[in-house]
Amino acid sequence: MNPTKPVVIERELAGRRLSLETGRIAKQAAGSVMVRYGESVVLVAVVERVVREGMDFFPLMVDYRERGAAVGQIWGGRFFKREGRPTEKEIITCRVIDRAVRPLFPDGYMRDVIIQCIILSADPEVDPDVCAMIGASAALSVSPLPWLGPTGSVRVGYVDGQYVINPTYDQRESGDLDLAMSAKKDALVMVEAGANEQSEETMIGALAAGQEACRTICEMIDEMVEQVQPVKYEYEPPDTQLADELATKYFERAIEATRTPTKEGRRDALRALRDVIIQERVPEAETEGASDNKEKVKAIKDAFETLQTRAIRKLILDGTRCDGRALDEVRAISSEVTLLPRTHGSALFTRGETQALVSLTLGTPDDEQLVESLHGEYSMRFLLHYNFPSFCVGEVRVPRGPGRREIGHGNLARRAMMPVLPEYDSFPYTIRVISDIMESNGSSSMATVCGTTLAMMDAGVPIKDPVAGIAMGLVEEGNEVRILSDILGDEDHCGDMDFKVAGTQHGITALQMDIKITGLTSEILKKALEQARVGRILILKGMLETLSAPRADVPTHAPKILKIKIDPKLIGKIIGPGGKVIRAMEEETGARVHVEDDGMVTVSAASAPAAEAALARVAALVERPQIGKIYEGEVKSIRDFGIFVEILPGTDGMVHISELDTAYVKSAQDVVKLGEKVRVKLTAIDDLGRIRLSRKAVLEEEAAK
Repeated sequence: MNPTKPVVIERELAGRRLSLETGRIAKQAAGSVMVRYGESVVLVAVVERVVREGMDFFPLMVDYRERGAAVGQIWGGRFFKREGRPTEKEIITCRVIDRAVRPLFPDGYMRDVIIQCIILSADPEVDPDVCAMIGASAALSVSPLPWLGPTGSVRVGYVDGQYVINPTYDQRESGDLDLAMSAKKDALVMVEAGANEQSEETMIGALAAGQEACRTICEMIDEMVEQVQPVKYEYEPPDTQLADELATKYFERAIEATRTPTKEGRRDALRALRDVIIQERVPEAETEGASDNKEKVKAIKDAFETLQTRAIRKLILDGTRCDGRALDEVRAISSEVTLLPRTHGSALFTRGETQALVSLTLGTPDDEQLVESLHGEYSMRFLLHYNFPSFCVGEVRVPRGPGRREIGHGNLARRAMMPVLPEYDSFPYTIRVISDIMESNGSSSMATVCGTTLAMMDAGVPIKDPVAGIAMGLVEEGNEVRILSDILGDEDHCGDMDFKVAGTQHGITALQMDIKITGLTSEILKKALEQARVGRILILKGMLETLSAPRADVPTHAPKILKIKIDPKLIGKIIGPGGKVIRAMEEETGARVHVEDDGMVTVSAASAPAAEAALARVAALVERPQIGKIYEGEVKSIRDFGIFVEILPGTDGMVHISELDTAYVKSAQDVVKLGEKVRVKLTAIDDLGRIRLSRKAVLEEEAAK
């Protein structure tokens, strides 16, 4: 890519100016575009290189990076300021871009490709991730790569019953829908959404609104391509002659092997057939022979993959599936709760050969995760971490921490649960969920949603509604369309759509769609959503047979959290000079005391008595003296005219010598001693705030009983 002069295309989009520029910056990349939208500026560059030897998959890499400089901030700790490993937000955005562009590379494309997105300036109102999605499409379109775009990308909100294109952060927070999508002029490609229990009709309307905006962006990119005139690589699609030959001779045997109901059994049956084919076509394969034999074996293995895909799709088009289920049938589900005695909540959810073991921990406000972002610093009180150990699919893989897939699946499940979480004021716990996948054969992220719901109810988290999830699939050949409920891993791999839907009985809370074909009609989408709704309700019913509602209280070994609202003017009394008062309170009670600027005080402790003791101390510190109330206080000083008693922390009152006893008192020291505890009644507070106390009144009341 090296146009003779810069090319700039501009349009108005949702009230902001969208500008695409190429040919001025990063000209040594295969394709580069500077995207400006509002005050956001994002550079996206694409580079490719020749196929690495032995490559059997498309090694596409997407890198999206945000910087504090984009919003005029310096991020990092005291000793380290340079950007390091990507944040979860950056990883999730990388995945979204990957899912939007990968399906539009031609089948069999194996070159190394990297798409790098750098956020140079960030509009304070709009997330720049959509700019990166647009930039990726534009950069690929003006590059020599044989990419089948362009696509447009937008975010769609639903605020006060109206669809909003590229909503502000505030609109996303207050609205009922946050949907990111990529689409060609006439076809969806990728959808990622979180929703507040929205109906299927609302989601379809949002996709229609987004499609219109994406069409405008596609037209801009087409205009840029027309001016740049990139020379595309000539690409030869994979030769299917060998696959056709195998299909002619072995297709029925492949169908029979594919019908094996279990994942492991099906894998073994197909491998056995593949080995037979290799022995028949390359008899000398088992002997150490020439390198061309290895090439023949590899070619057969590749062709057999195509044969396997054809067999699975043929079964589906004929109305049957690998495991014998009907197209709309959900696998058998089972669930258990309270498996792990020392966790605060736990659940084991199994659907067919997919199983998630979910554990939940309740923490205090101090356990919230602090996050630096372009939108400002914020804390997260609900964390969901998804783990996919290699044993769950019978593989050997060195554990190296969570990968992009784990982070993406965990984020999807978290979005599904967010709308049903209790308000902080009524349930001030930090919640951490860990989902460990024990077995996997399709849609472990949706199993995580189901297991999380059960673990939350087991822990006594008062969620608003239980949430379940289901993964849908699609196979389309000509005019024949088959929609699948609760897809298997093989059906996902060989199908034309992966469509995950999570929600309550009332509506959708999360949606993720990856489409590998063009021309997905609204009728097909409506049918898929309705079939998903029926499956979701069926799964919910099965879950509720295990546990029908959240437990009445959190476990006895969970932290105890108590709250009290005080006048913000009194916060200083709780903190004390240099934090002296609050530190002493925490040391003496063993509780943690957290004070918000609005006067909300949260007390947390490992035991109820410790939390209650700390809360009583806080209440006493901010209590206002009440006339007529009897207090037990400590004698702080003794004078000739009476004594001073501390009735509340930091609050003293005077007992005149005439109010010390019912009898005549010559000297106060004859009645009380310094440091002694005495019961006194508050009788008056004068205009200057001075407190008058009476011990005599208490003695008289006690004598009258």
